[in-house]
Amino acid sequence: MRTRAGDPNDVIADRSVCVLGLGYVGLTLAVAMADADFRVLGVETRGDVIDRLCRGESTIHEPGLADEMNSAVARGALQFAKCVPDGWTGTVFIITVGTPIDAARKSRIDIVERVTREVSARLKPNDLVIMRSTVKLGTTRSIVVPILDRAEVPYDLAFCPERTLEGNALEELRRLPQIVGAIDQRGAARAAAVFQSLTPTVVRVSDVETAEMIKLVDNAQRDVAFAYANEVARACDALGISAIEVIDAGKLGYPRTNLPRPGPVGGPCLEKDSYILAEGLRELGIEPEITMAARALNERQPREVVGHIANVMRRDGIPSTTIALLGIAFKGEPETDDVRGTMAIPILRELREHFPGAHYRGFDVAVKPDDIRSLGLSPCETVEDAMSGANLVVIANNHPFFAGISLSDLATRMSRPGLIYDFWNTFRAADLHLPDRIGFMALGSHGRGKPAGRRV
Repeated sequence: MRTRAGDPNDVIADRSVCVLGLGYVGLTLAVAMADADFRVLGVETRGDVIDRLCRGESTIHEPGLADEMNSAVARGALQFAKCVPDGWTGTVFIITVGTPIDAARKSRIDIVERVTREVSARLKPNDLVIMRSTVKLGTTRSIVVPILDRAEVPYDLAFCPERTLEGNALEELRRLPQIVGAIDQRGAARAAAVFQSLTPTVVRVSDVETAEMIKLVDNAQRDVAFAYANEVARACDALGISAIEVIDAGKLGYPRTNLPRPGPVGGPCLEKDSYILAEGLRELGIEPEITMAARALNERQPREVVGHIANVMRRDGIPSTTIALLGIAFKGEPETDDVRGTMAIPILRELREHFPGAHYRGFDVAVKPDDIRSLGLSPCETVEDAMSGANLVVIANNHPFFAGISLSDLATRMSRPGLIYDFWNTFRAADLHLPDRIGFMALGSHGRGKPAGRRV
């Protein structure tokens, strides 16, 4: 890597930045940095995204983002482009492009390579490059550095992972500690100074590999925690008791248990980051057994649950003419319209396997009708429309909206016999007064459900 001599504290000039990739990570960061008095150039190759942003339309669902974005544009702190223009005079490049996995569940580095080449072509002496995309262990040093070195100019390089929660990203960018790992001390100091303008706490770690590992471990451990909660749900279903009671009662006032509630585990990070971690570790001869077992359990859940639903429907004589899926985004709280990695997709796939002739509807508070339709569902404007005439209703995410509905009243709109399945235990069977021949089950509480065909 090409470095330069100089005072490591001479970093205050880095106030003009280029954010490459305006997906969720890049756009929220660009807006937050513009609000923190940086001059920000946001670069995105997708023409439709740039067109919408230039019209003042936010391309992602994030509270307050559109207003802050348009305010920053109006005062000249933020602008958008499809590429870095010749003559751009800023000193910081931040790479925030996506890193999906392929069909073989291997990380795709080609997007990072392409953008790094673009940065290398524009690199000026002593620029700072910050990697923020989630990458396989070792990518920054083994792939990014050689590409940047082709510029034959001195530069600084750091890895500073994104760790925000969709639906709360702007607030967390200004509050959460920022991890900074760099190739050398000067790069670490410069990157730390950049992020200290956003958040009060910066955590400097030894090197870029440590920072890469922190990002992957953060998400993999969440996947593992959710998987164990789902394993508890499987055990309680087999035993005929309530997983929610086991979890909630077990941790009440007890500081050494902090198990989350069970439910589908997906999204743009958790569905892939365990695989990215495993890929890098396997190249070092390490098999991440707990990590991979957890991912397999979470991925198996839709098949097991829908299989159980199918058995119950056959047992209770429930037809499968119309099926409604409620909650299409990958999560409901905080609210998002993001369907990347949503578990609604594998749930729907398993439903179609068991009930190929059914008509499928979809409802979500935040997801656009066209996005619902793209999944093969007929979008419904209201939850009433979705449930009317349905034989099976599946609550697939944890949006607070569902906790506020009168499920007993809405169930009167369903065809009978019918069944409601609640993946997130939004409701408790004992509290419901359902119409005759409408059954109810919740994940981890199958034995406490209400079968169809019995007056309740």
